[in-house]
Amino acid sequence: MVTAQSRRILLAPGYILHHRPYRDTSRILEVLVRDHGRLTLFARGVRGPKPRFGAVLQPFELLLLSFQVGREAGQLTGAESAQSSPPLPAGSLMAGFYLNELLLKLTARHDPMAQVFEDYRRALEGLRAGLRVEAVLRLFEKRLLESAGYGVDLTSEARTGRAIEAGRFYRFRASEGLVPAQGDEADAVAGESLLELAREELTEGSALEDARRVLKAALAQRLEGELTTRRVARAIAGAKTR
Repeated sequence: MVTAQSRRILLAPGYILHHRPYRDTSRILEVLVRDHGRLTLFARGVRGPKPRFGAVLQPFELLLLSFQVGREAGQLTGAESAQSSPPLPAGSLMAGFYLNELLLKLTARHDPMAQVFEDYRRALEGLRAGLRVEAVLRLFEKRLLESAGYGVDLTSEARTGRAIEAGRFYRFRASEGLVPAQGDEADAVAGESLLELAREELTEGSALEDARRVLKAALAQRLEGELTTRRVARAIAGAKTR
C-alpha cells in the first residue's frame, strides 16, 4: 500500500537478496518486493547489541517491508516476518544464494516484476521441500530469462522454424538459437531434453545436463563475467575431492 502524501510503502511482501554494512550500525539492503521490483534500502540501526527489527532481516524469508520511496535508494522503516518457514536445508544454501545473484544481475531497479517474485518464491519452496536442486535451478533460470525478455525458443529451429524433434540432436548458440547438430558434436543436446525443458518437466539426469548447458550459454550472453556463487561452488567441490 502506498500513501500518496508521504510516498511510503507499508507492509509490502519482499525478500532480502543481499546486504552489506553501512557505517557503524546500519546496512544497505538489496530487496525484491512483489509490486515494486528490486530496490536498494538503507536500514539504519540494524547492527549492534540491540538491532532494530531483531533477527527478522534474513535472506530467503518472506517479509513484510515498510519503507520510504527514494529515486535511487529508499529508507527501511519497518520489517516483520510474513510467515513461519523452515530454513533452507544446508545443502541448498548455495543454490539459494545463486538465485539471489541471478536476480541482482538480471533485474533492473524499480521495475515491478510480480511474476519473477512468484517464480522466486516457488523456487525457494522447492528447495525447502527437498526437490532436486538442479531441476529447481534450471526452471528458475528459464523463467527469469523469459521475464527479462531473453527467453530461449526451445520448440523450433532458429534458421528454418522447423519444430524441434525429440529424436534428433541440436546445438545452441546464444546469438543464433537452436540448429541441427552435425555428426558427433561435443556440445549437441537432445531434442527430447529441449522439449522437456520447454514443458518444464525435467526428470532425467541427461535432460538436466542438457538444460544446464543451454541455459548457461543463454545466461552467459547477458552476464558480465563469472558469477561469484559459481566460483565458490566450484572451489567447494574441488576442496571436497582433495
